[in-house]
Amino acid sequence: MPHAPHSPHHQHDADSQVEILDLDADVLADHTAAIIRWLPLPAPPREIVDLGCGTGAGTFALLERFPDARITAVDASAGHLRRLREKSCALGVDDRVRTVLADLDESDWPDLGSPDLVWASASMHHMAHPDEALRHVYDLLAPGGLFAVVELAGLPRFLPADAPEERPGLEERCHAAGRKFHAHHLPHRGADWGPMLTAAGFSLEGERTVTVTVEGSRDPAIGTYALGVLRRLRHSVVDALPAYDVAALDRLLDTDGPHSILRRDDLAVRTERTVWAARRHG
Repeated sequence: MPHAPHSPHHQHDADSQVEILDLDADVLADHTAAIIRWLPLPAPPREIVDLGCGTGAGTFALLERFPDARITAVDASAGHLRRLREKSCALGVDDRVRTVLADLDESDWPDLGSPDLVWASASMHHMAHPDEALRHVYDLLAPGGLFAVVELAGLPRFLPADAPEERPGLEERCHAAGRKFHAHHLPHRGADWGPMLTAAGFSLEGERTVTVTVEGSRDPAIGTYALGVLRRLRHSVVDALPAYDVAALDRLLDTDGPHSILRRDDLAVRTERTVWAARRHG
């Protein structure tokens, strides 16, 4: 959950992240809906909290699945919440959404009610002290309530293994460098949340890993999505890659050049999502 921006550079980064989050919601909408359908819910929840909601990918999928529910959407970014409110008004569901600006690494959480369901998608790994956050969620949930933790294995892949022609395997090398970077900055990304959930008092009721593949020919947004993800990845790996790889990556990211990723017709979104469903008993 990135913090609210304070400088023009951070504002540019924030704007690009809003675009990526919106594209992620669009391209992976069917998979998000399938995960929600899988959740072991004895009855439709009426009160939901979306922790680290971003621009609302989970919020709006949950609202669609549970038409009688109200959602409290929590994020540390004012820009994300502003975009979420814009979308909720456009969809005519603003009366069912409350937004809360909060840094969940703080010891004092705001009043988030007593929800039947807490949803946290790609947000728990941002927590500096996730064990404390899990205990907060446990105390927050109504007895019998469910906590759904959804995490990505990492950033999506888009290119074939033999691309680009002059530097085959470039994307995988970028991701390998990115894993080293994030091992320091986001040490909980890729964690197994099951043991941490049970240590916090939850009963683990299900775990599922979903392999996601979306062919680019089916969705024109995938090129833009790939461009945004690789641009962000470049920031974290540029100093770790050899010059030939950086040059090849920059050719892909040059939207005016002949090798632009937007000109490719062989893109696909490939990623994995794992969901843990944990219940508070008593």
